[in-house]
Parts: sequence; C-alpha cells; structure tokens
Amino acid sequence: MVMGTATKGTVLVSGASIAGPAVAFWLRRYGFAVTVVEKSAGLRAGGYPVDVRGTAVEVARRMGILPQLREAHVESRRLTFLDAEGGEAAVVHPQAVAGGVEGRDVEVRRGDLAGALYGAVRDEVEFVFDDSVEVLTEHEHGVDVTFRSGVRRSFDLVLGADGLHSRTRELVCGPEQRFHHYLGYCFTVFTMPNTFGLSHEVLMWNTPGRAAALYAVEDADEVHAFLNFAGPEPGYEVLRDPEAQRDLVATTFADAGWEIPAMVAAMRRASDPFFDTVSQIRMPRWSSGRTALVGDAAYAPSFLTGQGSSLALVGAYVLAASLAAHRDHTAAFAAYERDLRGFVELNQAQVTEGDAALFPTTAAALERRNARLRALTASPPATGRPAHTALTLPEPVQSGPSDR
Repeated sequence: MVMGTATKGTVLVSGASIAGPAVAFWLRRYGFAVTVVEKSAGLRAGGYPVDVRGTAVEVARRMGILPQLREAHVESRRLTFLDAEGGEAAVVHPQAVAGGVEGRDVEVRRGDLAGALYGAVRDEVEFVFDDSVEVLTEHEHGVDVTFRSGVRRSFDLVLGADGLHSRTRELVCGPEQRFHHYLGYCFTVFTMPNTFGLSHEVLMWNTPGRAAALYAVEDADEVHAFLNFAGPEPGYEVLRDPEAQRDLVATTFADAGWEIPAMVAAMRRASDPFFDTVSQIRMPRWSSGRTALVGDAAYAPSFLTGQGSSLALVGAYVLAASLAAHRDHTAAFAAYERDLRGFVELNQAQVTEGDAALFPTTAAALERRNARLRALTASPPATGRPAHTALTLPEPVQSGPSDR
C-alpha cells in the first residue's frame, strides 16, 4: 500500500534486494510515488553474510535500520588459513583481512539486510513480486513499461537495481558483455551440515589457483561452503547449465585433499548452490534517457572487494538525493555520477586488496600471502580501509516539488 500523496512523479524500481528498497526508501521520503518490482516470489531469507562498512553504516543510521543490523551482526571471531593437507598456515581476525572496523561496521546475513530494508519501506511504496520488466519504451513524458505478466504501466522514471546480470541494463544500454569484466575466477556457494564443530569462524583452504572455505555463522547447524578457482572464463553454455557448473567444479577439485571431497559431494546434493564468475560491471555512464542504474547493475565491485552491499546503499542514497535536488532528471543523473563515481572506482580498485589476496594463483604468491598473514594480528584492527569512508554523505535534501 502506498501512503501519502506524491508530488514529484512516479518511479519504477526494478529489484528488491539491497539497492532497490534503499533507493525506494529515500525517494518516498522526498515525495516520489514508488513501485518496486521483483522477479522472485518474495524476499529471500538467510543467505551468505555481507558487510556494511564505512560510509554505508551512516546511510543505515539515517534510515533508522542500524540498531536492527547491529542486533543481527554475526560477529565472526577467527579466520584460519589451511595448507593443502589441512594444516594451519595462519590465524587472523576476519576484519584484519576484510578491512572492517569492529564495533562500527556490521556483518549480517544478506536476508537480514534485505529484510531490514524492506521493513523500513514496505508500508510506504508499492511492491510487486513474481514479475519483472520485459519491455521499456521511452517517450517525451515518461517510460511505458510492459511486465512479464503482460501488465502495462507508465512511469516518469525507471531505476534498475536488478543486480550483476541486470535486465534493465540490457534493455537500455545493451548486452552485458559490453560492461562485464571477468577477474579470472569462478565460484560456487552452498550450504552443508556443520559436521565440523565450527562456531563464529571461517576455515580457508588454499592451493595455487584453488580455494575452499567453510563459514560458520554463529553456532548454526549448517555452514556456508565456498569453492573458488582460477581459470579462463567459462562459455555461455556452462553459465546457463547448473549440471555443467557442478561438473566443472568437481573436475577442478578432483585431486584435492582436506574436506574438499565432502564439500564437492555436498555441492552435488545441495538444493541451493549458486555459481557465477568473479567479475565487475564497469560502465562509461550509469543512465540513459529516463532510466538509471544503481548498485551491482551499474557498478558491481565483485565479492573480492566485500563492498557490493555498501556501494548499493551509498549509491541509492546519492541517486535519490540527486533526483530530489534537481528538477530535471538529466541533471539529476549527471549529479549522481559526478558525486559517486570516484568513490565507486576507488572501491572497485580494492580487488588487489583484502579478499582478492586470498586466492593466489602460484605457489610463490601463496607463500608470500601466508607470510603476510602470519604478520597480522588475531585482534580486530583499530582502523578500516580508507576507501570504505572516502565519501562524505551530503545531508538529506530539503527541496520543493519538481517537474519531470
């Protein structure tokens, strides 16, 4: 149900994960009538833990959801690196690698973050689940949208917050291949029984070009399992075929020791495996006409940076503020890019730091990494990575109605 009267026009947001509900929250605050469409039948619960760091923490505070996120904080206490045989190579505090700050930054299940965002805005905007954008037709006064369900509606603006493989981006900017930058790895994540007695910790196994992790969130009965490997970018047929993905992972780890055989077997049985390439989205422009992109759809940084959710929150805030401050959408979209692009590019460049260094591809690089890790402390760091706080947020916009 939409509450109140909008004065600034209508906006369709495609995607209800992180960036979508966040930009909807701020747009509604500024007087827009917002509809959010999501292809899934509902919000996805649980999920792999994600980080909210630096500037994004301030966005969460201004939204009023920070106490809820702190309550959901998973507090990983130990990250143990293992060699090929499963022997201990190094033990560090997780934040020493991730670049976070204990007590300031938060780590929550993805579903908990999405749920907090949805809860903050669900009574203020219209949500349409189990549907998606099929056709966008722009004209002088707005955008006509045809949905997968066959429903047709018109909006003043459309915002694509539909992730790395954005359909909105494809419709208005062209094929994903133009903007997709493969970073040299593939990965799969899934859940499996916690038969290892793990609690509040991560085990990370490495050989050159291959990595495996078991991530225990608190004292859960299941762990998040992760398999990552270097190699050429898989062909389209693999990326669209789950069985081919499982076969590729199994072949890559066929001779591996430690708990890898059990992990591969669990992957085969898992009901929730997710496979993708490790990649970034880099675009010369984040908008076209009356449509703009936000979050991973515009500037996915890859999980190697750990900044995907934080960039989504910050980007949503800046985009909504730009639309509130400018009467013309063209000027608003230009301001959004001007104010945010430096922050995005700085964080995308973090692929050479932190998590990216976890996956060396040669024996020499692996040994150098282990030596660096052994020099780190097992206590949480006092300061975070400068890129995480490199943007100072403007205060929320106070402005009158605008014409679109």
